[in-house]
Amino acid sequence: MRLLPADERGLRRALELASEAAAFASPNPTVGCVLVRLETATILGEGAHFYDNFDHAEIAALKQARAAGHDLHGATACVTLEPCVHHGRTGPCSDALIAAGITRCVVATLDPNPLVRGKGLARMIEAGIEVLVLPKESEIAQGARRLNDAFAFAIQHERPFVTLKAALSVDGKIAPMQRTERAPYWLTGAAARADVQRLRHASDAILTGIGTVLTDDPELTDRTGLARRRPLLRVVLDPRLRIPLESKLVRSAAERHDVLVMCDDEAPEERETELRELGVEVHRLPRRDGRLDLRVALDVLNEHHIRSVLLEAGTALNGSFLRDGLVDKVVFYYAEQELGGAAIPFAEGTSPYLVQEQLSGVERRAFPSGSGEDVRISGYLHDPWAGW
Repeated sequence: MRLLPADERGLRRALELASEAAAFASPNPTVGCVLVRLETATILGEGAHFYDNFDHAEIAALKQARAAGHDLHGATACVTLEPCVHHGRTGPCSDALIAAGITRCVVATLDPNPLVRGKGLARMIEAGIEVLVLPKESEIAQGARRLNDAFAFAIQHERPFVTLKAALSVDGKIAPMQRTERAPYWLTGAAARADVQRLRHASDAILTGIGTVLTDDPELTDRTGLARRRPLLRVVLDPRLRIPLESKLVRSAAERHDVLVMCDDEAPEERETELRELGVEVHRLPRRDGRLDLRVALDVLNEHHIRSVLLEAGTALNGSFLRDGLVDKVVFYYAEQELGGAAIPFAEGTSPYLVQEQLSGVERRAFPSGSGEDVRISGYLHDPWAGW
């Protein structure tokens, strides 16, 4: 079975649909499906997975096609992710496609779940359906995988996929040593900062340390203006619960119910009570090597069904996550400004340039700024699709 032009068009449309649903599918994977009549290159139905709607992408596409009165016998299903074979919140999509009379199925990538991978396709092949899986190096397959990096990693490793984001001077610093308290310091221009908001929109949670909260008083919100299924969970690691009650995070917690503060067992109980009364969720963590156990922190987030975490922190926390091997991807935004040797370093024990030397799948993008251009360098420390 070979890839036909109508298959490719169907897959590209399915990828568009999946992209549009990206902030609505987690903790499930992001999937798009298009049903095509090859003889006429006609789209019979299309759909994407929205978690709250229950229907997987294939079911949504089947329902749309049937509502329009289309006969699906002999049609082709173009799907960004292997149709499922298990009973969860819905029945198996592979069975639904078989029952509909589909005779061909073109898939961008296999399901990364080790308990599912390949079984959906095997069931369709047993039913006589022709199946084609794109080579993983293809553009469409890579796009489908990138949409599901966090799902692929989390389902295999049982912890969220962590992306470390940092805005840096050209000499690898995050801020001058002397700066205005309780106010952010902007190194990059508006275009790069807008790109950061898109990163936040694609994430389930954003995590920082108490030092950043005390210095910057950030909101840590998704300011893209785009809709999402659930609020961006705002997480602060704060061992002794020093977070000010008048901080922007705490003041907005009652309305949004999206702030989680993690502390240790020595944090004052009366402070925990005050924060809970203001709508902040508080979770106590054990210590390891004199600091909060970051692995347990990620376990807690996994229990909250968080697949992706954006780490926006300072020197100490950046260094801790890197030393513990808990950063999976990095996104660095370099401004042309130089801050000098006395400025605040990126991370304890390393530099962004040493981290970059370890990256795979490196991508570079430039953004205009008032002083010239900002440059984004991104890449993986851990391949979420490793091994297949």
